[in-house]
Amino acid sequence: MTPEARLAAAIDLLHAVMEQPRRPADAIAAEFFRARRYIGGGDRREVSDLAWGVLRQRLRLEWWIGQTGVRVTPRLLVLALLILGRGMKPGEASKLFMGGRYGAGTLDVGEEEVARSLAGKPLVGKDMPDGPRLNLPEWALPGMRARFGAALEAEAAALEAAAPLDLRANALKATREAAMAALGMEAVPTPHSPWGLRLRGRASVAATPAYKDGLVEVQDEGSQLIAALVGAKPGMRVADYCAGAAGKTLAMAATMANQGRITACDVSAPRLEGAAKRLRRAGVHNAETHLLSPGDRWAKRRAGQFDRVLVDAPCTGTGTWRRNPDARSRTTGEDLAELVGKQREILSISAQLVRPGGRLVYATCSLLPEEDEAQVDGFLQAHGDFHAVPLAQAWAEAGMPGAPPCEGPHLALSPAAHGTDGFFCAVMERAS
Repeated sequence: MTPEARLAAAIDLLHAVMEQPRRPADAIAAEFFRARRYIGGGDRREVSDLAWGVLRQRLRLEWWIGQTGVRVTPRLLVLALLILGRGMKPGEASKLFMGGRYGAGTLDVGEEEVARSLAGKPLVGKDMPDGPRLNLPEWALPGMRARFGAALEAEAAALEAAAPLDLRANALKATREAAMAALGMEAVPTPHSPWGLRLRGRASVAATPAYKDGLVEVQDEGSQLIAALVGAKPGMRVADYCAGAAGKTLAMAATMANQGRITACDVSAPRLEGAAKRLRRAGVHNAETHLLSPGDRWAKRRAGQFDRVLVDAPCTGTGTWRRNPDARSRTTGEDLAELVGKQREILSISAQLVRPGGRLVYATCSLLPEEDEAQVDGFLQAHGDFHAVPLAQAWAEAGMPGAPPCEGPHLALSPAAHGTDGFFCAVMERAS
C-alpha cells in the first residue's frame, strides 16, 4: 500500500471506531482487518499505528481542532496528528490526502485552513486546560487529583507510555526459571510477583510452544498480586465472582495446587467459553464455570459456603488506559456513576457467599477512589460482620516474598509508582 492508501485506511478505521463509541477499539479493528484481508502485515501495522496515534492523543487533538471552531472529524484528527504529533508541515501533510480510488480525498478549503492554523503549535500547549494537557478526561480529573496529588503529572505521563508485556509462569506446569527458558525470549523476573516475567519489546507470545503448552499466561504483574492476596490454598472452596476470561482463576488454581474447588462466574457466556479453553490449556482440574443470569439464585443457594470470594468488579478501567487509550474517550462520568452503583450491588450479593471466618477480596483496575477505597468503606459500614485485613497481614499470610509494594491498608498500584497497570485490592474477613 502507498502512504496515501494507508492514511485512507486509518481514516476509515477511525470512522468505524467513532461510529461505535461504546465498543472497544481493538474489537472494531479486528473486524475491520478481517474484512480487508488484502491488507498485509506491514501495512496493517502502519494503519494501526496511525489510528492508535490518534486515539492516544484524541483529547488533545480535539482541543486544538476545537480552537478553530470546526467540527471534529476522523480526517481532521489524522491531519492534526500529522502536524502536531509528527511534526509535518501543512503542505507536506496535505499531500497525503489525495483523490482517486485508494486515497482519502483532497482537503477542502476549511480543512486546509485548519492545517495552517495548527502549524508550529505544540501537541501539549502550556495554555491548555488540565484535561487535555494531562490527556485525562474532565470527569476523571477530581478522582485522579484525590488519588495522586502532586504526583498526578508523573502518573498521567505514565498512563501514556507503552505498557510492558507481563507473563505469569504457570506453577502447575513449570517454575518461573523453566518457563523463561522454554519461552526463548528476552525476559526479566517481575519485581514483586514470584511468578511474573516481563518481556522486553514486542513479542508474539501466543505462537510460542511455551504458551500453547500452558507454561505461561499473559497477565499484568498487578493482576498476579491480586490473585495472590486472595490467599487461596489447597482444599479451599473459592468463588471468582466476576471471572471474565479467568486470568485470576488460573492464578488461584496454581496457588491451590489444583486441590479444592474454584467456581468461575460471569455474566458473559463467550467470556466463560474462552475461560474454559484457557483452563484446559493450563492443566487446571479444580475449576468449573457458572453463567450468572437475571433472576439467578445461585448465590443464595450457596450462601456461606466459600472460604474465599474474589470480586474483580466491573469498573472504568482507568488503570489500563496505557493499554486501552480509546477508553479515555469511550468512558463517561455517567458510566462512573452507573458502575459505582453496580459495584455496590455486586459486593452485597457476593458477600453472602463467604463463610464465617472466610474472606471477601474486592479488586478493580481503576485509579479512582470512588470505585476503590470509597466502595470498601461503604461496604464495611453496611456490613458490620466484615472487617478489613491489613495489606501487610494479607501479603504475609499469602506467602509472598518481602514487603508489599505499597504502604497503606489496601493494595493500590499505579504505572508510575510500581510499573504495573493501575490496580486496587482490599481484603475483608467475615467474623467467625
